[in-house]
Amino acid sequence: MKQFPDSPVPAPSSETRVWPPVSVVIPVLNEERHLREAVRQVLSQRYGGPIEVVLAIGPSQDRTQEVADAIAAEDPRVTVVPNPTGRTPNALNAAIAASRNGIIARVDGHAMLPEDYLRVAVETLEETGADNVGGIMAAEGVTPFEQAVARAMTSKIGVGGARFHTGGTAGPADTVYLGVFRREALERVGGYDEHFQRAQDWEMNHRIRQTGGLVWFQPRMRVSYRPRPNLAALARQYFHYGRWRRVVARTHEGTINLRYLAPPTAVLAMLAGLLVSPFFWPGLLVPGGYVAAILAGSAVTGSGLPPAALVRLPLVYATMHVSWGWGFLTSPPSLGKPAADPGR
Repeated sequence: MKQFPDSPVPAPSSETRVWPPVSVVIPVLNEERHLREAVRQVLSQRYGGPIEVVLAIGPSQDRTQEVADAIAAEDPRVTVVPNPTGRTPNALNAAIAASRNGIIARVDGHAMLPEDYLRVAVETLEETGADNVGGIMAAEGVTPFEQAVARAMTSKIGVGGARFHTGGTAGPADTVYLGVFRREALERVGGYDEHFQRAQDWEMNHRIRQTGGLVWFQPRMRVSYRPRPNLAALARQYFHYGRWRRVVARTHEGTINLRYLAPPTAVLAMLAGLLVSPFFWPGLLVPGGYVAAILAGSAVTGSGLPPAALVRLPLVYATMHVSWGWGFLTSPPSLGKPAADPGR
């Protein structure tokens, strides 16, 4: 069992042991409304060790900077650092550089952490010897549309078999949601690759694993997540997911499997079917078969949803599949990582 420098040999119980200090890093952009609650939720964790919070503030269009500065002035545990680019990987690297502790937890401004999140994370790091541990991205909706998206994001039909979406048993994983890291692992791989505007978590976890580290899925680390509120926002989200996942595939050979190829293959098949259908009507069987499969899948996975959410579920599934697939297919080579970029 790997111990931390500030964590002694096993103590009699979790009540009497000395818990190592944790740095929580949060990328922040246009979060005036939610920032205070996000920080309060972190600082009120049921965790026995010291906690510091580092906020990396991007060029927001609201009063986020003033709110962040006020929080830091009120509580010495909170530090504010600038992120002029407004991009997530840059924010995370800036916050990590300003942090002080050997354990670093990445948290997002809208993530709703369970009160034992940090305690479970530290216990899991020590028990497994992992470099990064994380749990479930538990999508929870309020409106009928959000409820439909939440169901799709926790279904294998919507997102495949990734355990951080659908749940499962604890164990090694390719990637996890958010993440609680050993600083030594982040330093070993050089932190987040700032080239990746999306998929930076998957990409860095890949480098951690390639350098001999262990990424561990812990289902007890269940973090509530609010889905996108409308169809346009959902389509943009999944389009960029697909676009940047292809950039990861270009950068790291052998990281694409059939699960990732399914959406672009389906998009190409449906387009081909529609193009030939004026001359060969059986071509309609491909898009027609997809629609039938989505309707049947929605009926199976939509059990228990309110009727207003259930009727939206097929459209949500189709939007996620087609947007991801189209993003993957149209990802331009110019997004690829420059070959001369050192250290990654």
